[in-house]
Amino acid sequence: MRLPRKCSITHYADFIRIRKTGQAKVGRFVIVNTLADPVLPSLRVAFVTSKRAAKKAHDRNLIRRRLRSYLQIYAPVFSDPKRYLITIARPGAAEASSADLKADWLRQCQRLKLIP
Repeated sequence: MRLPRKCSITHYADFIRIRKTGQAKVGRFVIVNTLADPVLPSLRVAFVTSKRAAKKAHDRNLIRRRLRSYLQIYAPVFSDPKRYLITIARPGAAEASSADLKADWLRQCQRLKLIP
């Protein structure tokens, strides 16, 4: 399922600002960046899967689909939904099982205090 445009980070300047001034936690398969912004109406997200994370487009798309599904499940329980969230896939994410990828993503979100 595709995320609605209103939920996506669409400006490059926002992406850079989040990466520079936001909080980040690095896991085995993902890097999660976040920045709270009380002006936002809702959660804004971006998923980055480069060729370094997976050589084949099929594998990159699979990683993005998995990450989107985790977000759809856990976004309603986020402690503060008015924030930006960037998830970057790391090398090895394509070879990871869905359960391992999910556990790593959840662990990073909990370290950032997004999920109580």
